Amino acid sequence: MPEPKADRTILVVGTYDTKQDELGYLAQVIRAQGGAVKTMDVSVLGDPRTPTDYSKHQVAEAGGSSIAAAIAGEDENLAMQIMARGSAALAARLHAAGVFDGVVVLGGSMGTDLALDLCAALPLGVPKYIVSTVSFSPMIPPERLAADVQMILWAGGLYGLNSVCKASLSQAAGAVLGAARAVEKPARDRPLIGMTSFGKTVLRYMVTLKPALEARGFEVAVFHATGMGGRAFESLAAEGAFAAVMDFAPQEVGNHLHGSAISAGPDRMTNAGRAGIPQIVSIGCYDLVDLVGWHEMPDHLRDRPAHAHNRLLTSVIMTPEERREMARVMCDRLAQARAPVVFLLPTQGGNEWDRPGGPLSDPQGLAAFVQGVRDFCPGNVTLIEMDAHINDPLFSDTALAVVDDWIAEGTLPR
Repeated sequence: MPEPKADRTILVVGTYDTKQDELGYLAQVIRAQGGAVKTMDVSVLGDPRTPTDYSKHQVAEAGGSSIAAAIAGEDENLAMQIMARGSAALAARLHAAGVFDGVVVLGGSMGTDLALDLCAALPLGVPKYIVSTVSFSPMIPPERLAADVQMILWAGGLYGLNSVCKASLSQAAGAVLGAARAVEKPARDRPLIGMTSFGKTVLRYMVTLKPALEARGFEVAVFHATGMGGRAFESLAAEGAFAAVMDFAPQEVGNHLHGSAISAGPDRMTNAGRAGIPQIVSIGCYDLVDLVGWHEMPDHLRDRPAHAHNRLLTSVIMTPEERREMARVMCDRLAQARAPVVFLLPTQGGNEWDRPGGPLSDPQGLAAFVQGVRDFCPGNVTLIEMDAHINDPLFSDTALAVVDDWIAEGTLPR
């Protein structure tokens, strides 16, 4: 009897000149589970034993170059960057054309570098799996990770197939095919508002705002602003996925300025503005620098008031001078926006711990930041001050009033 028609197609990517056995095993497991496979070769020097669906020449050309140029450069790093650009561009084009439903990429450090670019080029909701000898390594910066990428360590697989690496490869094959079958992709049937926040112990506005916005016909996605959450938020903003953003927890901007590993990257608080998305911004936890709790405290941040949130995360407060600089950087980024921006400035504080008498209260630092916002606020930004704390009802009421004004004037869809 003929085999049943495969219900999902997985793109299998790697260097087929050196890893054809391993890549072939991935494809075998996917097919055995009823999936279909498309193959993409990102080799440079060698050739696979059998042709792939998308050759290394097609990949290089998609990146605006050629295999000959990659070889002539006599630099493996530059050669792999050519293939990374090409594989990302080609994969994005193929997915837009409906060629595949999910992707799995196999590699060592070189292949992982490429895989990060390829996965970042695909939309949220496309299953993305990286099988790597350096999975979860600190050498992978958070800003290189696609918002919904999955990784598994390619244990014992540096050279050749064995029972150890087959355990990783078979899991990856099953995971990406299962994800492609099970994924419920974003519906986009209602205008989406992206909001940044932290948990309810420190920031509470989302408890009021989410149901109120949903009652107005919006879908609301709240992003945990601890590095990867901000990365996902910025990725969707760059795609133009949001009707508006409520970027109320800008702490990742400060984390990046202070060199914290808990970073969403250098483009935090820029992509909504570039994409022409209306923004309401505020100051949730603006005064804190989040650090990896088990890392040694940097010398320049020692001897400051700190809050150990858990074993993973410790927050230290900024000095008044650093808070003024934070205000300047935030305002500089908002100045580039190509759509309306409202800055809500609650002058009594930006997180539950900085209330008068709280463990991280610093009235002098708060005053320096507030004055910095006043001094640096650009002409394209509407500044609304309120004699309230960010967790007071007046803050949420003011944010909803801005939304209602934007709906009335047509800035936001009804």
